[in-house]
Amino acid sequence: MADQPLLRMENISKHFAGVQALSNVDFEVNTGEILGFMGENGAGKSTLVKILSGVYSKDQGAIYWRGQPVEVHSPHQAQALGITTIYQELALVPHLSVAENIFLNRERRRVRGTGLVDFGQQEREAQAIMKDLGVELPGNKKIKELTVAAQQMVEIAKAVSRNASLILMDEPTSALSRKEVDALFNLMRRLKEKGVSVVFISHRLEEVLSVVNRIVVMRDGRRVGQIAGAEATEKKIIQMMVGREVGLFPKVAAPIGGPVLEVRNLTAENGVRNVSFTVHRGEILGLAGLIGAGRTETARLICGADRLTSGSILINGQEVQIKSPAQAVDRGIGWVPEDRKQHGLVLGMDVKSNTTLAILKRISNVFGAVRAKQEREITEHYVHALQISTPSISQTVRNLSGGNQQKVVLAKWLSAKPKIMIMDEPTRGIDVGAKAEVHALMSQLAQEGMAIVMISSEMPEIIGMSDRVIVMCQGRVTGEYERGHVTQEQIMGDATKFLALEALALKAPEAVPVPAGFEPEPKV
Repeated sequence: MADQPLLRMENISKHFAGVQALSNVDFEVNTGEILGFMGENGAGKSTLVKILSGVYSKDQGAIYWRGQPVEVHSPHQAQALGITTIYQELALVPHLSVAENIFLNRERRRVRGTGLVDFGQQEREAQAIMKDLGVELPGNKKIKELTVAAQQMVEIAKAVSRNASLILMDEPTSALSRKEVDALFNLMRRLKEKGVSVVFISHRLEEVLSVVNRIVVMRDGRRVGQIAGAEATEKKIIQMMVGREVGLFPKVAAPIGGPVLEVRNLTAENGVRNVSFTVHRGEILGLAGLIGAGRTETARLICGADRLTSGSILINGQEVQIKSPAQAVDRGIGWVPEDRKQHGLVLGMDVKSNTTLAILKRISNVFGAVRAKQEREITEHYVHALQISTPSISQTVRNLSGGNQQKVVLAKWLSAKPKIMIMDEPTRGIDVGAKAEVHALMSQLAQEGMAIVMISSEMPEIIGMSDRVIVMCQGRVTGEYERGHVTQEQIMGDATKFLALEALALKAPEAVPVPAGFEPEPKV
């Protein structure tokens, strides 16, 4: 039948210990369609994708591929059908070449049945695949020498080389710049023209609306509706996702007090060059810039994770020496890191252990044993205050949704009662409802007098939540704006002041050309 979907899933259900992850979900994808798949963290999107990818088995329901019933028991079976998944964390081998990654475990042989790899043939085929996708990239280029965007293209090329008919993309834009996102979307449209279907999972509403043909929305493990891309608006999608109206960027004006944190001419081997700025009591200072601009590196210097070469840090007007994260905590600095799973949480520990991780000394007795009652009371307070959705405070953090994991990181630092909070990409990878809650919390903390430094790659977040915006490029401050007097165009102009980005941004960072007359700092 001409109108037969490429994929159809009927009445899919999945139950984990104590959680009904999916309840009788129907899901379909048409041939040559870009389908947006949306929902809050914990809505069931990832579970459904993992069932389709062969990572999880379904409890009940049926899967039809090109009209025929199929069972998908492993990722290998999914790939054999023509279903490939590209996860947020790319599955590439950094020290191997583009061609070696594309043909990994399917190497081209000089003589069939032998171990002799025909590297030349692999590189020619890899370049042909990339060129067919509209990307010029040498097959012998090492993955570690590529930008994240280029690596994303290699993942897609790997999927195409397997003759994938359906590519599932889970948060593919989370680490990409605006130009790199545009390049990825152009590539998705080329795949669509070739009859390849794409399922695009993202929390960034404006991106979804710009590229998809249709949107399917999940909530609480159920499919709650769909809408044509041409008819969709951010407001309609948010209401479908959360079942209520949500106001993004609920910034409430707070009284701005005196300086709390001052950094003067910070310079270090991590690429930061003469960075200076001041953050006041009750102020949210936004740090904007492209990936690699030096924002996170500046935060690491303030928090004692990296060592200063020169410059000074002042807290309440007094110069301080911060040589370790522990000293930063003692000085009243909290740090919500960019990668919550690697640097913000101990995933194998429970909610209460993670919440009190920064205050163990305070809640331990003279023998070093944690006071269980105090630990429980503190954790229960923040679980209630931050509306952390967890079966109990003894739940392992790994089993929580991304948004709730982020709230546990916030709880950990709020329990330490900091005067200064550095928040690096505080809403990356979390759904729109959780974003609004985090934004409301930031506004509340500022009203209570906390000084906040917010690092974000999302322009609407920077403009919507900041009292003042500092823009960085190549480790330097290149612009500063007051709230209400800044546009996305101004930020992008300052963020690319020393860069001449190519359309696909496929060159390694050190190979990106710079404008005439600009002399870069020597490498250290």
